[in-house]
Amino acid sequence: MHTNHHMEVLMGNLTLQLLLAMPFVLLLVIYLVLVVITIHRYKTWPVYRVVLWFVGVSCAIGAVAGPIAVHGHMYFNVHMIGHLLLGMLAPLLMVLAAPLTLVFRTINVRTARTLSKILRTAPIRFINNLIIASLLNVGGLWVLYTSSLYNSMQQSILLHVVVHFHVFLAGFAFTSAFINIDPTPHRTSFAYRAMVLVLALTGHNILSKYIYAYPPQGISANQAESGAILMYYGGDAIDLILIIILCFQWYKATRPQRMVNNQNNHSFQTK
Repeated sequence: MHTNHHMEVLMGNLTLQLLLAMPFVLLLVIYLVLVVITIHRYKTWPVYRVVLWFVGVSCAIGAVAGPIAVHGHMYFNVHMIGHLLLGMLAPLLMVLAAPLTLVFRTINVRTARTLSKILRTAPIRFINNLIIASLLNVGGLWVLYTSSLYNSMQQSILLHVVVHFHVFLAGFAFTSAFINIDPTPHRTSFAYRAMVLVLALTGHNILSKYIYAYPPQGISANQAESGAILMYYGGDAIDLILIIILCFQWYKATRPQRMVNNQNNHSFQTK
């Protein structure tokens, strides 16, 4: 009886891992196929973007399948490693791989126009809004770790799947809203993005401190403390990359204007 129960649990875990991992495997295959198409039709696609996509997808798969996924059910600190990979690092790397730009390069003009119209629709504008993206991402984590949702997720396969996909999709929407690698019709000013980003990252750091002081339901104090420390410092490391990219984009965007101003000043001084 014990052996049969162990096998049922093992098969259930394996099915869950496959269910979570397969969409990311599919995304990897689709991206590689689009790369082959764009190279055949146009010119080479940057190799570093392919590497970023591959590593990003690998991070996501590593978070939902394998040792991290298995031990994440038992150890909160391991679960937090999975959160950092699935909800922060994987979205960042995959956004930097510019998947939407790749799609636009491989589809025909009519389809591209249709896709552009879809990107301008109200639901996409709503999700791409900086405040909404931040609430879906950071706010979703507050709901997960300060309510009974985390404990319930461990008991329900459906809820487990929904939460994990939400963490990834919310992280992707959040990252793409702040660093516009792909073309977007809803660009906002860098100053506004920087302000909202600081608030969002503050909310993430406060949550990690809250977890340290008030462990989620069913989590021991030691596990909560180690998980919160990982969330705080690991999140800061990934956030630092996001901040550097945003600042670099801001610098590049203002550089032409500075060059014009310098030329005007030089012309005025020579007159």
